[in-house]
Amino acid sequence: MATEQVTLPAPEEQVSPAVAEDVKTQVAAEETAAEEPVIEPTTEESQAAPVDFAEEEVALAAQQAGLELDEETAEEAAERVEVADDEFAGKSKQELLDYFALQLEEKPIQTLRRTVEQLKVAFYRIRRAEVEAARRQHIEEGGTEENFAAPVDEAEVRLKELFKEYRQRRDAYIASLDEEKEANLKIKLQIIEELKELVSSDETLNHTFTKFRELQTRWKETGLVPQANVKDLWETYNLHVEHFYSFIKINKELRDLDLKKNYEQKVALCEQAEALMMEPSIVEAFHKLQKLHDEWRETGPVPTEFKESLWERFKAASSRINKQHQEHFETLKAEQVKNLELKSELCAATEALSNEPFTTRKEWNRASDRLLEIQKTWKSIGFAPKKDNNRIYERFRAACDKFFELKRAYYAGFKSEMEQNLQLKLELCEAAESLQMSEAWKETTDELIALQARWKEVGAVSRRHSDQVWKRFRAACDKFFERKAAHFSSVDSEHEQNLQAKLALLAEMEAADIKAGGYEAIRDFQRRWGEIGFVPIKQKDKIQKRYKATVDKLFETLRGSERDRQMGRFKEKISAMRGGERRMISEREKLYNKVKQLEQEIATLENNIGFFSKSKNAESLVADVKANIERLKQQMQDAIEKVKLIDSQAE
Repeated sequence: MATEQVTLPAPEEQVSPAVAEDVKTQVAAEETAAEEPVIEPTTEESQAAPVDFAEEEVALAAQQAGLELDEETAEEAAERVEVADDEFAGKSKQELLDYFALQLEEKPIQTLRRTVEQLKVAFYRIRRAEVEAARRQHIEEGGTEENFAAPVDEAEVRLKELFKEYRQRRDAYIASLDEEKEANLKIKLQIIEELKELVSSDETLNHTFTKFRELQTRWKETGLVPQANVKDLWETYNLHVEHFYSFIKINKELRDLDLKKNYEQKVALCEQAEALMMEPSIVEAFHKLQKLHDEWRETGPVPTEFKESLWERFKAASSRINKQHQEHFETLKAEQVKNLELKSELCAATEALSNEPFTTRKEWNRASDRLLEIQKTWKSIGFAPKKDNNRIYERFRAACDKFFELKRAYYAGFKSEMEQNLQLKLELCEAAESLQMSEAWKETTDELIALQARWKEVGAVSRRHSDQVWKRFRAACDKFFERKAAHFSSVDSEHEQNLQAKLALLAEMEAADIKAGGYEAIRDFQRRWGEIGFVPIKQKDKIQKRYKATVDKLFETLRGSERDRQMGRFKEKISAMRGGERRMISEREKLYNKVKQLEQEIATLENNIGFFSKSKNAESLVADVKANIERLKQQMQDAIEKVKLIDSQAE
């Protein structure tokens, strides 16, 4: 917890009546950070916008509920009825069930696949929201995540019953299709046999051709056969049709008319196949092409000169559509494989996060932010291959769940720690309250500073107690400092009077003729200054600096006049030595030696400054040495002037 110590004032300093205001701001910020919500999109509120995994959860729930279907059959694709994405938006679960039941009753089973898929998604989107709400309520009421069990939903039971009915009817439909295809195969094989018999028939031409037309009509009206038999069956049928045309000697006009009709039909089929290149949906174009191929096979022969060119044209268009279809799914498959790789990397990153030994709230919150970014990245990646899609999502969800379970466990322990912190802060409140009426200003200030330091060391408490306990602690501190401020405010006027007295004394010092009073006058000024009490704290440094400068100037003036007197006396001494050459030489020698001695002392002191700068009291020591150096330099200069004076007398 962050708080601010109150600096103990000088006796004349007025103390602020309250603990620094920003303490509360810092306290609130830290305690808010301590209780920020867990960023868990699946189970708890998140400080940031949670990532929505509703669609993945719906798909997983449907799979776990057993509501998955086999691959779409060609017949279902042919009779597919598309459903808008928002077809079931806003509908309740009961409305969805009623709609499902009505569709099963009224619509062909092979047209319902898309409807069932969309309805299932809409239902489990609602169901998932209900389960999450029930889980939150369970936890809010004191339950644990591990003990939560989703309540049984009668609507979900009914959905599974309807889905089971749909699947049974669909399976029956597919089984009946297989049986029907086998029956159709037998019928078409019989038609081929009858075609063979027509070639050797003794019937009249008109009767034979009429029979041939009947066989063609029966062939077209007969439905699909097993896919494995389609190619051979069609080639055999087409071969015997061509044998019929070439073997029997039918009327050329009638034969040409039939070939022309077939030619026109196949040209139309070529045009339709070529038009499919403009179809927006590659998958839809492919399905439509299959129907065109069925029609092509059912259409009879064309004139020989057009047979190969027509087929090449139709085959070329088919090849382009097939190539587009193949490239589309290869691209889609490659993208899905890449998506699987990317999602596997995100799983590994999430698993690594869930295995990190985080020990502080800051670390957990940073990790939560990182996981939220991973989840957003996951949502931006498309589907993995169908066989892997739910599996990779289950792995990712398991890693996320593990991370948030560990974070919940950490915060559960942290909650206990906050309870202990509350007790410690209550004890600090009691200690502060016991000091609030004290008049031992210095000692109590020190004790309150120590209490504030301990408050800072104690961790966060829960938000519901944070403001209350802080206000209590602050109120006790404020009480003492307000009383202390009131006490010191009584001396403010005295401080102002002292300031005016010191200003007057400074004016007197600055105007004084110090040469007349000498050092005794300076000592008297210093005594009088010391007898005046404290001044307002804001003026303290300024007036003290002015006082020091004034005293220094007085001393400098006095020392200057003293030096002049000394030089005057020395001149008189030299004048008295006129004619005594030996005495003047001796005096000059003494002064010269003194100059040399002073030079050495100055050099030694200047050299020692570098050593003194490394000591604890460096600043004061260096200042003393520099002052000593200046004194010695002045002495040396005086000695040099005296030597010059002797030399001038000698001349």
